[in-house]
Amino acid sequence: MSPRQVVMITTGGTAASRTTEDGAVPVLTARELIPETVSQVQVRPVDLMNVDSSAMTVHQQFEVVRAIAEALSDPAVDGVVVVHGTDTLEETSYLADCFADDPRPVVFTGAQYPADHRLSDGPANIAAAIDLAAGPDSRGRGVLIALGGRVLGARGSFKASTTEVTGFDTVHPDLPRPLVAAEVPGALPARVDLLALYPGVSPGTIAAAVAQRAAGIVLSATGSGNTHPDITAEVTLAVRRDVPVVVSTRVPYGEVEPTYGGAGGGVALFRAGAIFSHWLRAPQARMALIALLTAGASRSQIADFFAASEPS
Repeated sequence: MSPRQVVMITTGGTAASRTTEDGAVPVLTARELIPETVSQVQVRPVDLMNVDSSAMTVHQQFEVVRAIAEALSDPAVDGVVVVHGTDTLEETSYLADCFADDPRPVVFTGAQYPADHRLSDGPANIAAAIDLAAGPDSRGRGVLIALGGRVLGARGSFKASTTEVTGFDTVHPDLPRPLVAAEVPGALPARVDLLALYPGVSPGTIAAAVAQRAAGIVLSATGSGNTHPDITAEVTLAVRRDVPVVVSTRVPYGEVEPTYGGAGGGVALFRAGAIFSHWLRAPQARMALIALLTAGASRSQIADFFAASEPS
């Protein structure tokens, strides 16, 4: 029996980093990142980029998704691993899941400590991700995240610690997986602004985003989706100008839903035309809106997508 084949796409990040006098810098190639412990799987290394994930552009995130699609265009490939910085791993992995129509496993992994650190966790994480991507039991599960011995679905996941090797948690372990499209659109990615809401926030931030031609806006609101009344007024104006506004929360866990009254409550935001992201937190809600707008989705299709992302 021929060995199972896994394509390993590397993008840089902490797993590929070594410590310099200027801090940890990604320098290792894909071939250098293949663990010696992997012997039963044929790993095909792909050096896509070598950047810190915090410095990634949306265009580069789409490059990662296209590289996954290209790898899976080969029927001999059993699965794909993406080595990615953990700072924005939750966003790129979710973007990939929005187009993950192929049942073959796609596993994102990374590290919390550089390759030359005494606690270096990259090799173990990469080895686990390769085993997971090569395993037939991983088929049909959507894009996965493997870190610190834990495996999570990309949807709903978020970075929960800057130092713990497990690194990630999920807002819900069983979110549905509506797809934006089966293929990645070739258009330039839509620009979506993510705005944090807090006591004293200027409502002009929304007006500025609209004036600067943001295609959409995601609000990281307080509580279950609440804000100041002046923000609600600006949401009304944005929606009238055909700029979709999606409401999420800065709270890690629990459902986001229009519950509270008052001019800044979630009910008022909903009546102003905002779309509620009931489970996806703001970074992933932003990626969803980017993917949808890039694919040419209408406002009703955007609302349907977020509604379909709720567990039954």
